[in-house]
Parts: sequence; C-alpha cells; structure tokens
Amino acid sequence: MLTSKQRAEFRAQANSLDTTLMVGKDGVTQAVIEEADRLLTARELVKGKVLETALMTPREVSDAICEATGAEGISCVGSKFVIWRFSEKCQAERNETGRAKHKELPKSKQDPVGKGIRARRQAARAAREQRNQYFREQAIEKAIEQSREKQQRGKG
Repeated sequence: MLTSKQRAEFRAQANSLDTTLMVGKDGVTQAVIEEADRLLTARELVKGKVLETALMTPREVSDAICEATGAEGISCVGSKFVIWRFSEKCQAERNETGRAKHKELPKSKQDPVGKGIRARRQAARAAREQRNQYFREQAIEKAIEQSREKQQRGKG
C-alpha cells in the first residue's frame, strides 16, 4: 500500500509519460492484462487510456488491471489512468546506476488508516466479549437461583 506522498510523487512522474496502454471496445481482455504486466515489469509506472468505444469507465479498467496484475492504481483523470507495481528488473537497473534503492516500509507505517480500523474493531470485539461474558454469568446465576427456589418449594 502506497502512502499519499508516494502517490503524489508517482503522479508527478506520470505527467511526462506517454500513454502506452490502450483499452478499446473489448474492455480488459487477457491480451490487455498481459501487455500491462509486460509494461509494469519493464517500467514500473504505466499510463493508459480508455477509448470512447469501451463500455467501461477508466476507474473500472484500472481496478481490473490492478487486480489481475497486482499493481496499485495511482490516478484516474478523464479517460486516462496510471498504475504502478514494483519491478525487480527496474530495481536492478537502479542499483547498477547508483540511484536510490527501494526501501520496504515498516509494517506499522504501511497502512495507518487500516491500523486504526483494526484497533477499533479489536476494542469493539473485546467490549462485546466482556458484555457477553457478563450476561452469561448473570444467566447462570439466575438459573441457579431458580433451581434453589424450586427445591425450597419442593421440600416445604
């Protein structure tokens, strides 16, 4: 998952890119997915265009290609979209030329929104379990009390 700063950087880099991936009236076919995969391996950052004859929106096309190739959607403006996926081939080229190396983000900083959501869900689950445990104990105590009263009535 990319941070907003990384997305902004990729959007800036994509401004100067030529459109290399075209999606026509057939939509997202296997050939389009293979071409996108080939381009992502070679370049990491790919700009595509959805032609007017296509029956899909650029957002739908971008999402479908990202799901099929494991890429991330960067932007979707008008009929154009930009996708990115880390490439070992590009990393090797960067290492040879001495450019900055790709650093994996620590897990804690990869998805701060998701981390907050998971923490709230876990807290809600714990509160629900505590509440259910309380009501279970109350039900057991009530059942024991009723059985004692029943035994008292039976003896008397």
